[in-house]
Amino acid sequence: MSLVDRHVGFVHALREAGLPVSLAEGLDAARAMLVIELAERESLRAAYAATLVKKPAYRPVFDVLFDLWFPAATTGLEARPEAGPDLAQASVPELRDRLARLLTGGDVPEMREFARAMVERFGRQPAGPGRQNWFSYSVLRALSPETLMAGLLQQLLAGQERGGLAEKAARQRVTSGIRRFEDAVAADVRRRIAEDSGVERISRSAVRPPLDQLDFLRVTKADLTALRREVHPLARRLAARLTIRHRKGRRGRLDFRRTVRASLQSGGVPLATHFRPPRPHKPELVVLCDASDSVASFAHFTLLLTYALREQFTKVRAFGFVDTVDEITRFFTPGADVVEAVTRLANEADMVRFGRTNYGYAFERFAERYGEAVGPRTSLLILGDARSNYQPPALDVLKSLTARCRHAYWLNPEPRRQWDTGDSIASDYGAVVPMHECRNIAQLAAFIETLA
Repeated sequence: MSLVDRHVGFVHALREAGLPVSLAEGLDAARAMLVIELAERESLRAAYAATLVKKPAYRPVFDVLFDLWFPAATTGLEARPEAGPDLAQASVPELRDRLARLLTGGDVPEMREFARAMVERFGRQPAGPGRQNWFSYSVLRALSPETLMAGLLQQLLAGQERGGLAEKAARQRVTSGIRRFEDAVAADVRRRIAEDSGVERISRSAVRPPLDQLDFLRVTKADLTALRREVHPLARRLAARLTIRHRKGRRGRLDFRRTVRASLQSGGVPLATHFRPPRPHKPELVVLCDASDSVASFAHFTLLLTYALREQFTKVRAFGFVDTVDEITRFFTPGADVVEAVTRLANEADMVRFGRTNYGYAFERFAERYGEAVGPRTSLLILGDARSNYQPPALDVLKSLTARCRHAYWLNPEPRRQWDTGDSIASDYGAVVPMHECRNIAQLAAFIETLA
């Protein structure tokens, strides 16, 4: 594969992984290669990163793909002193001793060389005539780096008191070394699989999308913990955008004195009118969240968003529904732990009658029990997939609610191509409330920008 083909394939793989790389940025990366030493791999990595990576969150995905498309070694062509007789014939206890030294004092190149040798020795598994598979698990099982912790702590502490700051620092040092070794093993396994199966194929399966590209309907609990850090800046931006829209849509009362005073310059004719500045206020917000199992991960994220919005608006009322509706504002009091709040909500909120999502009945119950929550200063935000199990949609009720509020928006976590399939009535609801596809953080941020 030529350098041009490798460059084009690498840029395409970045785009497929969710990184926004434009044509101009791809050309900038190509120009950068004219002013660096191509034989210096880390200089090449830095040049690509400087021209193609826009956010720190994109860097892990970039590094994985760079190692695949520009590997540090190639099986069969590399000179591998680490795979010489000393490592190829050494016993497992001797290899564990070598690993222990690397975990606390080895440099990065030495760690990578050792990892490649260990993958060569332990990572290969036969898969039929002329075929082989490569696994990280078999390498880590053979060397068990986690079990070296106790001995390394004793060595690093050297008689110091256990349980203090010194032990904590030593434990972090060893843990960091173990993670570097595991990452080096995984990188070499991916390289070998790419050589056997094709780098294009492994590129599509080796990386997860960046955090802001993760689909809300497929996030894990660990992802939600990371997303929590992204929610508060978005809540502040959303509050600011809605406040601006309120200010743009409202003028103050006529200032009679200033208008008459200005008319004296034109012979008493009031050519220019003056108004008092509007009284500043934060808008009110009402959030309706679909909390059914079909959108469970999205519901968790929307509850995190609701919790963050409570700190930005003067008045926020949140309501959750499955096939009936209940106010859940009480679970998100200022200072409450969000995880505890979500747990309490699942156990105490009255959102379920029969367990099957029913948007129409939920809207009717909301209008009947909480209709006063929606007024001329209210922004209504509906979060859900618009799948109502073929139940009546109650469009007239939704129309009456949106007619009473200042603004109404609907965020749908499903891809637009799936709207109106099966029991989805997204277009019917979208004709009443503007509906926006909101599958990830990036789309939520784009929606917020449209509110300007």
